[in-house]
Formats: sequence, C-alpha cells, structure tokens
Amino acid sequence: MAFQSWAQAHHIRLDFIQPGLPAQNAYIERFNRTSREEVLDFYLFASLQEVRAITENWVHTYNFLRPHDTLGGSAPVAYLSAAD
Repeated sequence: MAFQSWAQAHHIRLDFIQPGLPAQNAYIERFNRTSREEVLDFYLFASLQEVRAITENWVHTYNFLRPHDTLGGSAPVAYLSAAD
C-alpha cells in the first residue's frame, strides 16, 4: 500500500503484467533470469553485505563492460552514448 500511495503522489501509473504472461515484460524477465543465474545461483553468500558487493560488481559489468547481442555487441552505456 505504501508503494501505491507513493506512486500516486508522484503521478506514476502502475501497470502490472497479466499473471502467467511474462513475455509482456520480456526485457526485465531476461535481466532477472540472467541476474539469478549469474549471481544468486552461482554464489553461496556469507552476509547481506557480500550479496550487495557482488551484485554491485555484476551490475557494473553488465551495464558498462559486457557486450549485448541485441545492442550490436555494445555494452548498454556505450550504446546509449552512441545514440546521443
């Protein structure tokens, strides 16, 4: 309820995908799967701080260094810079 109230106060419309139809949000589903397979399923974490550090490093690599086929082999940040 707090999130819904916050969104309404900031004029943000929440639009949920239909249950059982993850293809309606394919980009985030792909990111979630990749994150789960490459971070959460790959490590045994000793602490929440370790989860945060490893995840932060992975997100940086994913966005700044890792080539993405759908972006013509560019990393997302490089692709955005080239689009400007």
